[in-house]
Amino acid sequence: MKNSNILTKKDMMRVFWRSFTIEWSWNYERQMNLGYTYSLLPVLQKIYPQKDKFSQAIKRHMEFFNITPWISTFPMGITIAMEETNARDDQFDPSTINNIKIALMGPLSGIGDSLFWGTLRVIATGIGTSLAMKGNVLGPILFLLIFNIPAIAVRYYGLFLGYNLGADFIGNVQKSGLMERLTYGASVIGLAVVGAMTATMVTVNMPFTIGSGDDELTISGLADSVIPGILPLAFTGFIYYLVKKGVKSYWILLLIAVIGIFGAYTGILGLGE
Repeated sequence: MKNSNILTKKDMMRVFWRSFTIEWSWNYERQMNLGYTYSLLPVLQKIYPQKDKFSQAIKRHMEFFNITPWISTFPMGITIAMEETNARDDQFDPSTINNIKIALMGPLSGIGDSLFWGTLRVIATGIGTSLAMKGNVLGPILFLLIFNIPAIAVRYYGLFLGYNLGADFIGNVQKSGLMERLTYGASVIGLAVVGAMTATMVTVNMPFTIGSGDDELTISGLADSVIPGILPLAFTGFIYYLVKKGVKSYWILLLIAVIGIFGAYTGILGLGE
């Protein structure tokens, strides 16, 4: 292990083995945050022997996070390097850690989904299925090997690559004085990712129509003609307002369910397009 006076390879291997559980506690509110934090617990305990700083680190990583699971160890490695830097340097801005995580989340997921879901799984399934249909026992075995050997290798080497890159990267950026601009850029990318998620993952369809014949428009269509996606954005803003007011997540989820049921029953809301 280079650039570290705190962690050993044994510590990093504990993170590697725990990373296999990253999806076991996947949730709709913050998705992989629990699995990500659980994976980092062994190193966070060693980096922060002080209870208050350890608690702050845990809270820091309980924020929203989601990524292709097989490449999750790469941002973990960078995170560990940054946490070490934060523990050593009182001038380090800990908000940078989550900003970098968010900035990496979208691009890495795009690469990971294409590589593992779109390519490797298809190849493994094609080879495994063709053999299995002929009654060859190697079919399922080859499927598992073709997919999992590269996946586990990427998971293993990604952790150490991310850690070594993270430590070197932070040192060079701090020397050049670019950390402030990097943090700002990461924040912008993170907000762009959140905005894209709002536009693509939130659907509000109001099927009431205005006008008749060729001039007939639904409420949703009319709203989109003014500002595309304004209804999902407004609903997201309403939920964000409730979160900022301290409303518990389970009450918000219950409210969303009630609005959906009432809207569907009365016809105010329809199925998403």
